[in-house]
Amino acid sequence: MKRKAARPSRAGLPAARIAELREQLLAHDYRYHVLDDPSISDSEYDGLMQQLKQLEAQHPQLITPDSPTQRVGAAPAAAFAEVLHAVPMLSLDNAFSEQDVRDFDRRVHERLKRSEPISYSAEPKLDGLAVSLIYRDGALQRAATRGDGVHGEDVTANVRTIRGVPLVLRGSPPALIEVRGEIFMPLAGFAQMNEQAQQRGEKVFVNPRNAAAGSLRQLDPRITASRPLDIFLYAVGLIEGGAAPEHHTQLLQAFRDWGLKTCPEARAVLGIEGCLAYYRDIGARRDSLPYQIDGVVYKVDSRADQERLGFVSRAPRWALAHKFPAEEASTVLTAIEFQVGRTGALTPVARLQPVFVGGVTVSNATLHNMDEVARKDVRAGDTVVIRRAGDVIPEVVRVVIDAEHAVRAPIRLPDRCPICGSPVEKAEGEAIARCSGGFTCRAQRQEGIRHFASRRAMDIEGLGEKLIEQLVENDLVKSPADIFTLTAAQLAGLERMGEKSAANLHAAIAKSRDTTLPRFLFALGIRDVGEATALALAQHFLTLKALAAATPEQIEQVPDVGPVVAAHVAVFFASKAHAAVIARLRDLGVKWPPLQRRVTAGAKLAGQTWVVTGTLAAMSREQATAALVELGAKVAGSVSKKTAGVVVGADAGSKLKKAQEFAIPVLDEAGFLELLKTP
Repeated sequence: MKRKAARPSRAGLPAARIAELREQLLAHDYRYHVLDDPSISDSEYDGLMQQLKQLEAQHPQLITPDSPTQRVGAAPAAAFAEVLHAVPMLSLDNAFSEQDVRDFDRRVHERLKRSEPISYSAEPKLDGLAVSLIYRDGALQRAATRGDGVHGEDVTANVRTIRGVPLVLRGSPPALIEVRGEIFMPLAGFAQMNEQAQQRGEKVFVNPRNAAAGSLRQLDPRITASRPLDIFLYAVGLIEGGAAPEHHTQLLQAFRDWGLKTCPEARAVLGIEGCLAYYRDIGARRDSLPYQIDGVVYKVDSRADQERLGFVSRAPRWALAHKFPAEEASTVLTAIEFQVGRTGALTPVARLQPVFVGGVTVSNATLHNMDEVARKDVRAGDTVVIRRAGDVIPEVVRVVIDAEHAVRAPIRLPDRCPICGSPVEKAEGEAIARCSGGFTCRAQRQEGIRHFASRRAMDIEGLGEKLIEQLVENDLVKSPADIFTLTAAQLAGLERMGEKSAANLHAAIAKSRDTTLPRFLFALGIRDVGEATALALAQHFLTLKALAAATPEQIEQVPDVGPVVAAHVAVFFASKAHAAVIARLRDLGVKWPPLQRRVTAGAKLAGQTWVVTGTLAAMSREQATAALVELGAKVAGSVSKKTAGVVVGADAGSKLKKAQEFAIPVLDEAGFLELLKTP
């Protein structure tokens, strides 16, 4: 009888012990990752984990998704699913000087109508990969990359493998909360991982950021689990069933209370002087930090003030990234070679003795054009200073003049194209020299086809640069029309292409046959015809036939098209070779329907000319342009005194400045969306 009576208690014992072990492990994870104050050794922690694994193996019915043992449980994925962010993940405006930061602080004061110093939250700007984590009822539900700010990739299975990410939150978080932060690779882990890879004879990563991004985007979560990734959380997106604290610094403390890791260097500072003092302090300690940073971030601490300040385009008005100066390094320029682009432009490129600068090893740098080569007096054999900041293409800043510089041969523009041997021409008054070979030049053909297949042109998904290079080298594609003659078998025969990949690409090519007239015009790669000009041409002439028959004077009547662009368009369509390619595209089933003339006399923006510049969060430039056209507006590619309004997105640049000079109304994205809503 005693044995029988003991059975229920023994049956309940595993469940109780499993719950106890999970609770202990979660508590130790919190102390280790969030408080940085472990109370047991690694071996003791491993012992508790092993006990839990053994018990769960004996009682698989008791395994739950939030168990500490379930960090690597998903099978390798075929691809990452797309995620739509309910609240866009915005980027930050950048500051590169103290004056930029003072201007930011002045704008904050003006908009808030305050005279006293503003309280800010300051923290290092991590050089990693931005992610969004959604917790529902305290459990991790989904993790996604930032992507383009509107659409990201679902990387839940991989993020679950990161020890610093809690599978279950502590305390009483909101019923649903989306937290945002940066996944990165600590420097010590990066060095150890590279050392082990080198010992195995495997490829090593160049810098921690690339290593973190590559590790997070592995289709097999087990590979991600083997990489030393970490995370800091610093923002909140969607909240339901609760509210965020009133200040950002309080929000970070709430994160820590819930078991989420935050950067230990984050702190509250007062006023502009507090911000700059923090920047100098972090800059002085940058090399001693255990992770890579490229600046600091300031945020207005009051969340109510953040709401008052609002957003402009894809960036909040209440936050700023203060970047560290661009890194420079010296190396030897071994040679100058000339690359040939889509329009035949010859670009001088400096070949360098490899040098580590700005987080990567640089062996090439742009010299822009021959005027720059002459101005800097760059010669093969010179020691040069290279500059690189973030993702900017490295450039040659200056030559370090030595005794041998004068005897080195100056760089001369080649008389003939280095790729096809055609004569090189340089029009008077132009800085750029061009190969005259056109599509007979392999380099121009390759770049032209890459442009034709690009996302904003024909949008042939999967037809990337490496595949195009193979297609051109094997003479399978000599013009854009040849793309539509490719068979799945031909594609499968290319390097690194299997039958499934070939079938997917063949289907993407077929799908791209149905396009629009503006996209098709842009895809043709007519010199100086970008997306806005292609749209303006299509809206004016409505059909390709009418445009092809137009004189330069008629083309010049199109808004935003001057005599130079009109001449380029007319010359393009006068070419028998181009006409033959277009006819063949039509014969192969490519369709670009004519546009319909819209009756817009009563439309809200009828007769007005608008410009869209920068990057919008809620829609593409193409969608914004279409929305303006629906309201009766003409959309131009440049700002003039006749422009009625300018829609401004992120990184607006010179068009915004010109609009301000002409006192032309400017709408940020919020204002533009309001315009679209208003009858």
